[in-house]
Amino acid sequence: MDKNEEKLLEHFRNPRNVGVIVNPDGFGRGENPINGYITDIYLRIENEVIKGIRYKTFGCVATIAVSSGLSIAVKGKSLAEIFDSDNTFEKLAVLLTNEIGNIPDKNWHCLPTAIQTLLMAMSDYYVKKKNEERVQKIRNIIAEIQHKVQERIKEQKEIN
Repeated sequence: MDKNEEKLLEHFRNPRNVGVIVNPDGFGRGENPINGYITDIYLRIENEVIKGIRYKTFGCVATIAVSSGLSIAVKGKSLAEIFDSDNTFEKLAVLLTNEIGNIPDKNWHCLPTAIQTLLMAMSDYYVKKKNEERVQKIRNIIAEIQHKVQERIKEQKEIN
């Protein structure tokens, strides 16, 4: 077993930040388009910084590990730091893989699903704050990720 697999399995065996935040500042629910697994993410945000993050997920080893790793990777980060970049998805993917290692190709879809769910929770926070500009920016990022995922699904179907 290589170091990447060890990190991923460690997050599966000992998932961090599992649970629910009652009356969260932001909530998102994502469904994996490949296997239908559901992930819920709850955020506690203070001064535009993620102070608390919890998740509940129904899924495989990779789904659980990705959710755990993402919760560690973004806790303590400002919302601006997370999505005010040229490529939010890439930035979050790097933060996540730094925490859990590379995801096996057969489980590639777990990573964008977790990232989209986090962004949905952030969008919910901005909806509550009535910040339509931020909501629209996040929704555009989510749409871009969904497009990338659909393209990859299409490519895989053509190969098979």
